[in-house]
Amino acid sequence: MALTFSNFTLKPGDAAPDFSLPDGFGELHRLSDLKGKRGTVIFFACNHCPFVVRLTEGLKDFANEMSGEGITTIAINSNDVDNYPADAPDKMVTFAAESGWNFPYLYDESQEVAQAYDAACTPDFFLFDAEGKLTYAGRFDATERGSDDPVTGADLRAAVEKLLAEEPAGHGEASSGCGIKWKAGNEPSSLS
Repeated sequence: MALTFSNFTLKPGDAAPDFSLPDGFGELHRLSDLKGKRGTVIFFACNHCPFVVRLTEGLKDFANEMSGEGITTIAINSNDVDNYPADAPDKMVTFAAESGWNFPYLYDESQEVAQAYDAACTPDFFLFDAEGKLTYAGRFDATERGSDDPVTGADLRAAVEKLLAEEPAGHGEASSGCGIKWKAGNEPSSLS
C-alpha cells in the first residue's frame, strides 16, 4: 500500500471551501449548518484505509470531547467507490456506527470538495475557527498504522488549544496515509 503525504495549499486565514454533501443515507448537509460555535474540524476519511481504521476510537473520543468545547467534527469520504466499493455510502453508515462516530460522515461523489481542500490522503485534517478561517492543517498525531503507540490526537488537540486561546497554529506535520482514490481525470495536477 502506497503511503501518501499531504502538501497543504490552504493557508492559515483562508476560508473553508463551502460544500453541500450527502451522508450515507442521502441526507444533504451544508457546511454553514454544521460549523461549530467556536470552530470546525474537517477531515478526509474512508472505510478501508488502515490509517483511518487505526484512529477510529481516538477520533470518536476527540470529537465527543471537542463538541463540549463548541468544536464540530466532520468527516468526508471522497474515494472513487466504483473502484473501491468498500467505501460506498451504505458502508459508510455501518463503518461510522461500528466506530461510534456521532459526527457527520459525508460523501463527496464528485470529488470537488477534496479538490477544493487539496486533500491528498486519508486522513487529512483541517481546523477552522468560528468564522471559518483555517487555523491548522496537519495530522491527528504521530500514530502510525500497525504501531502500538496510543492514539492521542496530540497534534490536532494542541491546535485546538491554540484556537481556543486565540493563538495561531498554522501547518503542523503533514498527514500521512492512503492516497485519495481519484476517479480518472480528477487527480490533482501534482499527482497526474
